[in-house]
Amino acid sequence: MADEPRALNLWVMGVLGVLVGIIGGFGAVVFRMMIAFFHNLLFLGTWSLEYNANIHTPPGPWGPWVILVPVLGSIGVVFLVKTFAPEAKGHGVPEVMDAIYYNDGRIRPLVAVVKSLASALSIGSGGSVGREGPIIQIGAAFGSTLGQVIRMPAAQRVNLIAAGAGAGIAATFNTPLGGVVFAMELMMTSIRAKTILPVFIATATATYIGRVFLGMNPAFDIPALTEAPAAPIDIWVLPILLGCGLVLGLMAALFVKSIYWTEDLFDRMPGNQYTRHMFGMLIVGVMIYLLLEKAGHYYVQGVGYATIGDVLSGVLSSPWFLILLVALKLLATALTLGSGASGGVFSPGLFIGAGLGGCLGSVIHSIDPNFPIEPSLFAVAGMAAMIGGTTGAVATGSVMIFEMTRDLHAVLPVLITVAVCTAVRKRLSPASIYTMKLLRRGKAVPEGMASAMPRAETAGMLMEKEFRLVGVEDGRGSGLEVVTEGDRVRGIRGGLFGDGEMEGEFTIVEETSTVVDVMAAYHSSETKVALVMRAGSGGSAGDVVGILTSDRVVESMGGIAHLYQ
Repeated sequence: MADEPRALNLWVMGVLGVLVGIIGGFGAVVFRMMIAFFHNLLFLGTWSLEYNANIHTPPGPWGPWVILVPVLGSIGVVFLVKTFAPEAKGHGVPEVMDAIYYNDGRIRPLVAVVKSLASALSIGSGGSVGREGPIIQIGAAFGSTLGQVIRMPAAQRVNLIAAGAGAGIAATFNTPLGGVVFAMELMMTSIRAKTILPVFIATATATYIGRVFLGMNPAFDIPALTEAPAAPIDIWVLPILLGCGLVLGLMAALFVKSIYWTEDLFDRMPGNQYTRHMFGMLIVGVMIYLLLEKAGHYYVQGVGYATIGDVLSGVLSSPWFLILLVALKLLATALTLGSGASGGVFSPGLFIGAGLGGCLGSVIHSIDPNFPIEPSLFAVAGMAAMIGGTTGAVATGSVMIFEMTRDLHAVLPVLITVAVCTAVRKRLSPASIYTMKLLRRGKAVPEGMASAMPRAETAGMLMEKEFRLVGVEDGRGSGLEVVTEGDRVRGIRGGLFGDGEMEGEFTIVEETSTVVDVMAAYHSSETKVALVMRAGSGGSAGDVVGILTSDRVVESMGGIAHLYQ
């Protein structure tokens, strides 16, 4: 294509990686300050930019009126999202993936500003959402903006988006390796030395800035578990870990489905965006007030890191109370996001994983006090499992938890529970919490490091080319036949479809359509077969050049395409 810009060289991309990393790092710092401002103002009635999310918020001066704090926040969130950037609603990552696969890596710069304000207000007012989704969208939006201001191919623009997303993750959680792996698993469409370079540079730059302003400590400090284990875990412990992974997988599937089930529920409610979000956050407000009155802390409000710290340190160890907190956090997150908030899903996943893992560990220790794995280690494994299981980023979940806890004991339990949890979630909910949102729009995106594959093949490369055009009045012949009536296709029979009746349900794609586009067409039309037309044709019977079934696509994609049907 004559208009396709020339690719920038590695030195230029490296410099752009530094710029993206600077924005990602300072974006994380400023975003935390914004959360602190809203949190201190709304919960404590003070003006301050200091807020340690790892410490429980003390009771404020409002008494029972604290119930209305999340409601006040919801009004501002809806105003920002509805007025300026509808794509800032929700947890952010699906919108970035949408831009990568369906908009040539173009994200409006305004999204970063609106997303940061709306998410800071959601979190600061007590909404049960996380910091990572917004900062990913902020970093990605800046990377996209750079890629639009400076002429470059779409692939390099996507590369900068991945660099911005990785930089945001790295600075937010102090997890440089986790940021790199996240970008590789979920954002990059090609992983080579020249594409990974800007991601490395951006992530390192953002991490340095984050450490200068936010400190060097890991997100969660577990001093009792930072020494390497003296001996390998006994083999008889492995089945127990497998069972824990199974339970966590069930919870991961429930988490994914609950978000979208609640979203559908609120969409069907009477009223408008304001009244629906206010109602959802009113319930959250009642929950956090009752927890404060009955249990001493808000527990499920905001990112919930203080509660996670209590689980990891053993302050919270009662199985019944942990199960209650897990259930309430699941409900609070579903209500917050389902009713229209802006914020991420990492932090709620960490909370639920820590609570459920800690609960399982406490139960096992109550049965066998000499069990060789501490309950806190089960909590660490649960955190990794929920992140890997719900998002599909299994390597990211494992690597980030190691960096966030510095826990050397957890290597084997984490790997086992993440693997089992993800397998169970995929069985019960083939789409992840990110890809589900896009599938509901009729858009299919790859999950994990198979991201380059769907762009590498087209419908014309995979289609069945041996077929005959026959009239509807013609008798059944041999082989594959496309049955026509005038210029219209009425159906397909024979060959791939056996000797039964004519298949009349199909979708239409062009021979240049990517596999992602074909899977999206299957999903939106609820069919399993596509007629492939010449590119740019009018779509008449004479333009048919081949036939492509979903089974053929599944085969070509190594089995991952079933996620998008």
